[in-house]
Amino acid sequence: MEEERLKIAVFVDFDNIEIGVKTTLNRRFDIGAVLEAIKERGEVVTKIAYGNWKQAESYSRDMTEHAVQMVQRNTTPGGDKNGADINLALDALEMAFTRDHINAFVIVGGDSDFIALVEKLKQYDKKVFIVGGRAFTSAILQKNCHEFIAYENLVGLHSGARRAAGKEPAAVRPRVEKAMPLVRRALKVLSDREVSPQLGLLKSTLLQLDSTFSERDYGVGSFREFIQKLADAGYVNLKQVDRSLLVELRDGDSAAVPAAAAPAPAPEQPQAPAAPASDEALREIERLFRASLARARWPMYLRNVKQLLKAADPHFDERRLGFTGIHDLVREAQRVGLFRIERDRQGILRVYPGERLTEPAPSESVPLPEEPPPAASPPEPAPEAVASPDAVAPPAPEVAPEPAAESAPAEEQPKRRRAAASRTAARRKSTTRRSKKSPSD
Repeated sequence: MEEERLKIAVFVDFDNIEIGVKTTLNRRFDIGAVLEAIKERGEVVTKIAYGNWKQAESYSRDMTEHAVQMVQRNTTPGGDKNGADINLALDALEMAFTRDHINAFVIVGGDSDFIALVEKLKQYDKKVFIVGGRAFTSAILQKNCHEFIAYENLVGLHSGARRAAGKEPAAVRPRVEKAMPLVRRALKVLSDREVSPQLGLLKSTLLQLDSTFSERDYGVGSFREFIQKLADAGYVNLKQVDRSLLVELRDGDSAAVPAAAAPAPAPEQPQAPAAPASDEALREIERLFRASLARARWPMYLRNVKQLLKAADPHFDERRLGFTGIHDLVREAQRVGLFRIERDRQGILRVYPGERLTEPAPSESVPLPEEPPPAASPPEPAPEAVASPDAVAPPAPEVAPEPAAESAPAEEQPKRRRAAASRTAARRKSTTRRSKKSPSD
């Protein structure tokens, strides 16, 4: 399914973001870096910034160069701490009501007062992005938007600091390991939905689970590079299907992290009895599947496998057998030959019967073939042949000499024919001579 293209409206709380960047990062706010990052996510339709531009004249030129509409925040004697926030919220809601083609909103600022606006825009089916610094943006705002874009990542502070310290190689592996629980969870969600784990879908699922996720936190510039690092570290497998790149957990991934600590396995060896429990669970799966095998239609989707197991046992729950989900169950069943998993051209998992399932169950007895009754039939033709006395005549047409003639050497037959032909020709010549001589006589 083709993803809907975003048409984005950008609203900048300039006073908030400018002070936050200056105090926490000791930098000058760069509106260009923010807009370039937003363009990667969709088409920017409108850009509005709210602030006291009389006191921020040095930024007016930057805003004008990027075609940002500047709205003046007028100060009052009593103070107007939330004046810009209220104007921004009213304009954003008005645009949501009157501009149906705008389906995404970006709020540049970290004030927690915007949480009510964020929730209202989400209720109207609008996608909401928040741009701000991790240090000065409200945590509740970071967690409740669709995607939080850290300003530090846009200006490259993290990667620059690592390169300057010369510690990038040592920091890469731990950071990638830290991201794996979220990646595993996202891949499980896609598997349960029976959706192919393409890069774009995986990224959007990661953001659904944690809106603060950003691949730039792991020292890479794109999500593809982030996934490639996971593949190089041995956590996932990458599979090219047509023009899409699919991401799959590597088999035995859960054992990859403990394997790194060599001395630890010694005390963990007593846990070996856990394996028979898994075998017992798989035998139960095989029993239930064989009970409803007549209704199976191959190949199946994951949901069909669960429906078939539910039909055999209405109280079936894969989690009671020690599996995290139906995908985990099918993968383990494939390992023992019960199922075979393949992806179709769209990258969706399809389940086929394995060798173990196609074999007869151990309790089934194969019926032996009955002895052939036609053995008694041969004596019947004998009396029928002897019954009629006229049956003696048939041997005559068989003519025994014919086979003898046929059995004669192949060389003698042409000689006899030539001899007969020469005698016939000689007779004709003699007859012709006699007829010619008779008139003269």
